[in-house]
Amino acid sequence: MSASITVVGLGSGNPDRLTIGILKTMQRASKVYVRTLSHPVIAALNELEVHPDSFDHLYEAHDTFPEVYESIASALINLAKAGDEGQELVYAVPGHPMVAEATVRLLRERCPEQNVTLTVLGGESFLDEAFVRLGFDPIEGFQLLDAAELRASLVQPQLHTLIGQVYDMFTASEVKLALMELYPDDYPVIVGHALGVEGEEVIEHVPLYELDRIEGYGNLSLVYVPRSDDSKLRQRTFARLHEIVGILRSPEGCPWDREQTHESIRKNLIEETYEVLETIDEDDPEHMQEELGDLLLQIMLHSQMEEELGTFTVYDVIQALNDKLIYRHPHVFGESHAEDAESALQNWEQMKAEEKRRKGLSPEKASALEGIPRDLPALMKAYKLQKKASKVGFDWDHIEGVFQKIEEELGELRQAVAEGQSERDTALELGDLLFAVSNAARFIGADPEEALSRTNRKFVARFSYIEQQLAAQGKTLQESTLDEMEALWQAAKSGMATSGSSDA
Repeated sequence: MSASITVVGLGSGNPDRLTIGILKTMQRASKVYVRTLSHPVIAALNELEVHPDSFDHLYEAHDTFPEVYESIASALINLAKAGDEGQELVYAVPGHPMVAEATVRLLRERCPEQNVTLTVLGGESFLDEAFVRLGFDPIEGFQLLDAAELRASLVQPQLHTLIGQVYDMFTASEVKLALMELYPDDYPVIVGHALGVEGEEVIEHVPLYELDRIEGYGNLSLVYVPRSDDSKLRQRTFARLHEIVGILRSPEGCPWDREQTHESIRKNLIEETYEVLETIDEDDPEHMQEELGDLLLQIMLHSQMEEELGTFTVYDVIQALNDKLIYRHPHVFGESHAEDAESALQNWEQMKAEEKRRKGLSPEKASALEGIPRDLPALMKAYKLQKKASKVGFDWDHIEGVFQKIEEELGELRQAVAEGQSERDTALELGDLLFAVSNAARFIGADPEEALSRTNRKFVARFSYIEQQLAAQGKTLQESTLDEMEALWQAAKSGMATSGSSDA
């Protein structure tokens, strides 16, 4: 006969709720173990001549709950296998064995491979008492969450929410912080201690911000957040954003939004991107938050248009991105290693090439310049083209070669202008010069777009200074001479340098 373990539930804490079957199982058992003696039913068991041993000592021997649960499961299996044939070993846990009981989950996973027969009997769960004492019907929508694993993304305000295993004030504080990401600080919540246990039950209604300021947390504590259909509580959720965009595009939505197509709002995507970049340049986090939202709206609108056609949804976009990020970071989510940014980038490129092979493409046969978007701004595209070419060895050894090329192209531009060549030919020579200058950026480790943006900002600041000084003198730009403007330009340049501006 194989070794066996019978798991029973001690209920939510009221001895009167123990079933006769479970009580008889413990009374006839060869040996009874409990996960912890910290349970109201233990005293009643002793009166009924059931004297269990506990695993409380393992809580002191380990630093984390997962380690404790691992040790308990291993100990029980070893005890069962070491026992005499026919011995009935009973393991009793608080509440119901299948509700928030990690040790039982581990036993269910391991007993079959260890040739140990596992039998799980029921027991009153703390959920049974919660439904009665807190007065809600789970059919209206209900979720049970673990305080130790709580994240705001798991909480759905339109569902009744019970958060179990709120052992202490520290855990209560973590629960509070997670809930505050969705709920107002003063949102009413309910704390329940020892629900259904006569003489021990406490139910407190508190504002959310006081959740970790009350006493009494322990093994039988939980937090209850009543369901609400208030749409404001979902304003921080991605699902609500998806819902709003869908409404805007619906027949009952906004006439302007309904009429838009990928082509009609194409320019908006570019404009919103540059507005985000402006907030980065200005180091303005508050404005950045707003502009990132505007950029996200463009992504949502394009995704919604495809969802209406049945091609994909924004959730498909998210899944594809998640898959890509995990696949291309084997040094984070896999077995590879990356000691620095350069090796991490190499991993990225290798996995990117492998993705192409899986799609039937051959990275080796592709052009070295492949993968650069057609519509990139010209200066940025020039920089990326040169980076691609340099990876296959088409490059100068030193920046001096780049300087010589710049001088060569400048000479050809001078010549084209001097000879009165056509506007087209002169523009081509100018393009050659700009292309060579952008190559210098790569050698000095600078982004040419960023470098030119800084110069643009510097020009605007100095020119604005000229306008301000002339206005103070009662003059306009049109009424001033070039020499006057140049003198103010130099003054602006000198003043900015003195003030330590990085753009001086």
